[in-house]
Amino acid sequence: MSVGTGTYTPDPGAAPVGRMIGAQTALETRMLLRNGEQLLLTVVIPTLLLVLFSGVDIIDTGEGKSVDFLTPGILALAVMSTAFTGQAIATGFERRYGVLKRLGASPLPRWALMTAKTLSVLVTEALQIVLLTVIAFALGWSPHGNPFAVLLLLVLGTAAFSGLGLLMAGTLKAEATLAAANLVFLLLLVGGGVIVPMDKFPGGVQTALGLLPISALSDGLRDVLQQGASMPWGDLGVLAVWTVLGLGAAARFFRWE
Repeated sequence: MSVGTGTYTPDPGAAPVGRMIGAQTALETRMLLRNGEQLLLTVVIPTLLLVLFSGVDIIDTGEGKSVDFLTPGILALAVMSTAFTGQAIATGFERRYGVLKRLGASPLPRWALMTAKTLSVLVTEALQIVLLTVIAFALGWSPHGNPFAVLLLLVLGTAAFSGLGLLMAGTLKAEATLAAANLVFLLLLVGGGVIVPMDKFPGGVQTALGLLPISALSDGLRDVLQQGASMPWGDLGVLAVWTVLGLGAAARFFRWE
């Protein structure tokens, strides 16, 4: 029995870009969640800080319950730990070992690879936020405000920190990225309004710290979730500036080798 011409003709070629991005996003997410150091940064440390400082009166967080003050800051810390610290370290070592160079030569476009990394960050953050929110409610958290404003703050914060993380990973050596990313994480944890209220710092220092992306994100979330503000335009503006600067510089100076 004859077979029609072309019935078994091979049709080689790359998969649709959307499917490639989806597969790469799933891979990036699995790799991140299997990494013990990444889990420490993204899950363990924020959870411990939330539980510890909500249950023990170590820092004066002002009027109201400590958990109402702490939860917005811990959510901001979770975004920074994933979008900045975790992504910078992982991408820096991928660059060192030639993974990015090989992926850049594959059918997956470089912009699609960066898109997959961003989507992986968003998936991980969603899991973090769900976990931290459940814990905060168990501790007696009473949020207020506009959910759209919260979402906008989280998206802009993610974009700003992603740009800064990719800039660091694409310009420094992997070991330097590891040290610098962890150092920045610790410094911003203390001085970014995450667990220590900004009014505890001197006036001039407070003004300077308020321009940092972590301060804008934590203060913006706190204004909405604790104070019930409708839209913290000032904090959104700071995050928008950092987003443009970070992503623009990363696109300009990122080196794949």
